[in-house]
Amino acid sequence: MTGGGSAGHVTPNIALFSELKRLGYTIQYIGTKDGIEKSIIEKEGIKYFSISSGKLRRYIDVKNMSDPFKVLKGVFQAYKIVRREKPNIVFSKGGFVSVPVVIGAFLNGVPVIAHESDITPGLANKISTPYCTKICVTFPESLISIKGNKGILTGTPIRQEILEGSRIIGKRICGFKDSKPFLLIIGGSLGSKIINENIRFCLPELLIKYNIAHICGKGNIEKSLLSQNGYKQFEFIGEELKHILAASDLVISRAGANVIFELLTLKKPNILIPLSKKSSRGDQILNAESFKKNGYSVVIEEESLNSEILLDEIHKLYKDRSKYIHKMSSSPLKNGVEEIIKMIAIYSR
Repeated sequence: MTGGGSAGHVTPNIALFSELKRLGYTIQYIGTKDGIEKSIIEKEGIKYFSISSGKLRRYIDVKNMSDPFKVLKGVFQAYKIVRREKPNIVFSKGGFVSVPVVIGAFLNGVPVIAHESDITPGLANKISTPYCTKICVTFPESLISIKGNKGILTGTPIRQEILEGSRIIGKRICGFKDSKPFLLIIGGSLGSKIINENIRFCLPELLIKYNIAHICGKGNIEKSLLSQNGYKQFEFIGEELKHILAASDLVISRAGANVIFELLTLKKPNILIPLSKKSSRGDQILNAESFKKNGYSVVIEEESLNSEILLDEIHKLYKDRSKYIHKMSSSPLKNGVEEIIKMIAIYSR
C-alpha cells in the first residue's frame, strides 16, 4: 500500500487493514521518510519502507527544478522494494509519494489499484492513471474523468472505529450534562480561521440553544473562552472523535471527501464550508456541490460566510434535520471497504 502527504491520503488505507488481515493478506507500506504517513502507519504495526519523493506542484516554484530528480530516485527505490518483496498487488491512495510506487509496481508487472476520493482526480492520480489497472472512485460524477475505462464506483473506505462511538461518552468528554442539541465544528487538521472567527462571534446566541464542541486546530484555542459553559475547544481529536461524532446532532465542517463521507455514513445533518479556490484546486467545492445536489448537506461558500448567515443556516438545519437524515439514509453511496477489497481480490496476481 502507498499514499501520503496528508492524513486524507492515509486514513482510508487504515480503514482497509482489518478486513485485509482477516482475509489473510500481509500488508506492507511505502511512504516517505518524514511524511505524516510514516508515524500513522508505524502505529498500526505495519512494515514500512521509505523512499525519496518530490512534491508535485501546479504552480511555479524553484523546487520544481529539483523535485523531478527526487521522484525519479523514488521510482528506482520503489522498483527495488517491489521486486524484492514480490507483492501480489499494490493499492495506492494518492498523494505525491504514490507516483514512484505506482510506476515501480508497473515496471515489475504488479497490478495497481488506486483510489480517488474527490470528484476530479488529484495530480498524483492523473499522472499514475496510465500505470494503474483500476481506479476506484468515490463519486458517480468522477467516472467521466477517468480515462481508459479504468474507473469503477466503489465509494470511499470508512474506518470501522468511527461507527463505534458512544453518545454518552462523547457528552462526558466535553463535560456537557444538559439535554441541549450538540453542535460539532470541524475545521480540518490545521483549523480554519474564518470558521473559528464566525463561530465565536455568534457564540453567545448559539449557546442559548446548543452545546458546542469546536475542533479549532493547533494553536487556535481561545483562552478567554476556556471557562465558557457549553463550549468545549479542542486543537485536535484522535481516538475520542468517534464518541464526539456519535454525540453530535449537527456538524459544521470543511468538505474533504473523507470527512463528508463519514458524516454521510453516520447520517449527521451538516453544513459544509468548502475551501475556496484561492487556497485549493477547488475539489472541496465540487464535493460540497454534489452533497448539496443530493440533499445530504447545506453548503455555505467561504466567500459568502458571515456570522449572520451561519447562525441562520444552523437554526434552519436543526429544524429540517429529519429531512437530511432521510436523504442520507436512502443514499446509494455506501462504505467502500467491501467494494475496494473485491477489486484487490480480483486483480491480485
